[in-house]
Amino acid sequence: MNILVLCTGNSARSILLESIFNHEGAGRVRAFSAGSNPTGKVHPQSLKLLAEEEHDTSAARSKSWDEFAAEDAPEMDMVITVCGSAAEETCPVWPGTPMRAHWGVEDPAAAAESEWEATFRTAHDILHRRASALLELPIETMPPAELAAHLKRIGDLA
Repeated sequence: MNILVLCTGNSARSILLESIFNHEGAGRVRAFSAGSNPTGKVHPQSLKLLAEEEHDTSAARSKSWDEFAAEDAPEMDMVITVCGSAAEETCPVWPGTPMRAHWGVEDPAAAAESEWEATFRTAHDILHRRASALLELPIETMPPAELAAHLKRIGDLA
C-alpha cells in the first residue's frame, strides 16, 4: 500500500511520518512525503530525532507534491495530511482514488530552537501512535468505508 504524507513545508511532520511508516511498516506500506510549499531542506531536528530512533534518513529530502502528480509517479492508495493548512489547500488530482485522511499535528519547526527537542519529540510520538494504530489493522483487506472510519478515529489520537 502506497501512502503519501502531505504538509506545507515537507521538512518536519510529513518527513517524520513517512519515516515512521517505512520503518515500522515492515514492507506492508511504502510511504512518501511532500509539501505544497516545500522548504527545500529537511529540518535538522527531524534528521537528529530519526537518527536517534535508528531510522535510515539517507534518502530524506524536502520535495513538492508535484512529483507525485506526474504520470510516472507511484499510484497512491492513501493520502494523509498532517497540518491544518495542507488540509484546507486544494490538493492535486491523484491518479486513481486514494483514501484521504487528516492527522493534524502542531508544527515543531515553528518552535524556538531551545524547544526543538521537546516539540519534535511530541510530534514524533503522536505520529508514531497514529501510524502504529493504522498498522495494527488489516488495512490490505479492510473494506474502504471501514478503513475510512478508522483513519478518522486514528487522526483524533493524541
